[in-house]
Amino acid sequence: MENETRNTNPLLCDIETGMCEMPINQTADSAEVLQSGDKKIKVVYFTDPICSSCWGIEPQLRKLKLEYGKDIDVEYRMGGLLPDWSYNSGGISKPSDVAHHWDEVSVYYDMPIDGDLWLEDPLNSSYPPSIAFKAAQLQDSQKAYLFMREIREMVFLKKLNIAKWEHLETAAKNVGLNVEQFKSDVEGKAKNLFEDDLKLAKEYGVRGFPTIIFKDSTGVRETVYSSKPYEVYEAAILKIDPTLMKNDYPKNWASLFSTYNSLTAKEFSVLSETPRIESEELLNSLSEKGKLEKMTTKNGSIWNVVK
Repeated sequence: MENETRNTNPLLCDIETGMCEMPINQTADSAEVLQSGDKKIKVVYFTDPICSSCWGIEPQLRKLKLEYGKDIDVEYRMGGLLPDWSYNSGGISKPSDVAHHWDEVSVYYDMPIDGDLWLEDPLNSSYPPSIAFKAAQLQDSQKAYLFMREIREMVFLKKLNIAKWEHLETAAKNVGLNVEQFKSDVEGKAKNLFEDDLKLAKEYGVRGFPTIIFKDSTGVRETVYSSKPYEVYEAAILKIDPTLMKNDYPKNWASLFSTYNSLTAKEFSVLSETPRIESEELLNSLSEKGKLEKMTTKNGSIWNVVK
C-alpha cells in the first residue's frame, strides 16, 4: 500500500498501524474534561459503523468489558469516516476500489468481512448509520451498543447497505428499540448529537479510528490509537489506576453466549482463552448439535445463539 493511500483515504485502513485515518489530519487539543461518571475510568471510543479496524478490535473490547466492566464506563462517539464520495485520493475514487482492501483486512484481523458489499450495494456515506446510532443512544445506551453490533454484522458479514433506512429499521427492531421514536430521533435530535461527536473528535485531535481515550475524574488520561493487542488496552487502564482488579468471568461457551449473542471464532478464542483452532472446532461442533446457528461468509463465520 502506498503511503499516499494510507495518509489520505479514510476507507483504506492501514493494516500495519491498525488505523482508519481521516481525510484531514486534525491536531487541535481540547480543554474539555471527560467526566468519568460513577465508574472509576471513562473510556471514550471514537469509531465509525463501517470502520474495518474497529471491527477488528471487537474481541479486545469485549474482553475488556468482561474483565473491567465494573470499573469502566465505555462511551461510543461517532467519527464520520465517510462523509461522501466527493474526493479522489490514494487511488480510491469509487466504492468498488475498497472491496479488495476489506478482504485483506478480514484475513489480517481474522474477523469475517466480505468486501463484495462495495461491488453489490455500496454505501454513499457512513453518516446515516452514525446518526442512527446516536438515535439509539437517546433511548437506551445498552441497546445502542447492541444496535452498533447489529449494523456492523449487517455491513461486514451480510453485505447490507446500512445507509438505507430499511436496514437501520430492522436493526432497531432486532435490539428492541421503539422504532417510531427511533425514526423521529434520526430525523431530529440525533443529527445534532452526531455533529457534537464530530466536534469533540476535532477538539481531541482524533486523526483516525479506532481512537480510545481512557480518563479518570481528575483528568489523568491515556490514549490508544489504532488496533492494538488486548494487553495494550489493559495497560492503559492499569496505568491510570493500578489498584483495579480484573473480574475472573466464566469462560465456557454457554456463559459467553449468554453475555454476547454472537461470536466469531477469533472472539470466542480471545474470550475463552482457548487456542484459535480449538475454538472453531468447538463452535462447529455446537452448531452441528443444533446449539448454535452458524453463518458463513467467504472470509469466515459467525455463530449465534439459536432463537
